[in-house]
Amino acid sequence: MEKKVVLPITDENGYYQIRLESIGGLGANLCGKMLGELGLKYLGLNSVSFSSYGSEKKGTPVKGYIRYSAADLDIKLHSPIKNPHLLVVFHDALLSDPSVLKGCESGTDIIVNTVNGKELQKTFGAEKYHCVYSLDAQKIAIETKSRINVVMLGAMAKVMGFVELKDLNEICKDSLGKKYPASLSQNIDGIRRGYEEVDIAFENGGGKDRNCKGNATKEKDCKSVQESVDCNRDVLIWGYETAPIGGINTCFGNSVVNDLSPSRQGYFPVFIPEKCINCGLCDTTCPDMVFQFQKGEFKGREMMVNKGLDYYHCKGCLRCVDVCPVHALVSGVEAEHPDKKYFMPNQELLRKPGNYEKAGYDGYITSEAFLTEQRMKGGEV
Repeated sequence: MEKKVVLPITDENGYYQIRLESIGGLGANLCGKMLGELGLKYLGLNSVSFSSYGSEKKGTPVKGYIRYSAADLDIKLHSPIKNPHLLVVFHDALLSDPSVLKGCESGTDIIVNTVNGKELQKTFGAEKYHCVYSLDAQKIAIETKSRINVVMLGAMAKVMGFVELKDLNEICKDSLGKKYPASLSQNIDGIRRGYEEVDIAFENGGGKDRNCKGNATKEKDCKSVQESVDCNRDVLIWGYETAPIGGINTCFGNSVVNDLSPSRQGYFPVFIPEKCINCGLCDTTCPDMVFQFQKGEFKGREMMVNKGLDYYHCKGCLRCVDVCPVHALVSGVEAEHPDKKYFMPNQELLRKPGNYEKAGYDGYITSEAFLTEQRMKGGEV
């Protein structure tokens, strides 16, 4: 007998909607496809899945959209999901962009991949969502030798409540078992860990209206920049009345005006000044104007001395760590260094952090390129 799942909540069209917020390299696109096939093959639902991304570079923003409906209800809407019932954030650095949470209201469940689940309540500010969950998907992926996307898939199933673990295992076999048979057991283990270890970060009672339809508020038309900010939770919406005069490009492409700090995925260079010999190799190899050399004295001689790093522009590529001959730069886990002792903003480019444009995000540490590199070095990832 074919399984027929009853969706716990739907919008005014009868759809259950999921939005994935991720970056290239974390596998959100594949995760969305697996969710779509899961609904159709194993849940007895109609489903639609598609993604939105740019040039498919690792580290660039990716959004995934999944809609479910009852088997007797056709899905006729194929536009991006504005008001999700479930929002899944694959990388907590994405939360620095307020638009990630846009459209989430009292009926929305949110899952965040983060090491700081206890701090999410401060990050989110106003408690207006149904329930916020967290898990350290990167740690689980490393321990199980799987990928972040399958760990998040397990977490999603647990939070949705109408997906069984055995069905996830089957869709994993269908989607990944044939292509990567050697890693199937690790991926299934990653799904299980995600299912079991996702935990509530905080809940706020918004769930008392959980079953109402169309519970997300609609955006109002904004006639001024201030109204645009006020009515969209500090998300500035550019339009013909709110755009800057003169045809200014509001999406800058130059890294000089970008805050690259959200690009770092867990690791960053730690500076040990007492080891530094001021050879300048770090500055030569750095692609992003990070190192700040100023006139000073070293071993009794006047010379240009390394005063620190401009972490606004550091994207965590760690080339400087590789090239440093005296290990004055080492790789560190950024979560363990909330206060960066040698943070030295570039004085020639000094501006308030709010004036920087947030750059794309980097998924290199969990990307296939990185994993292949480790395997070539003899490691097992």
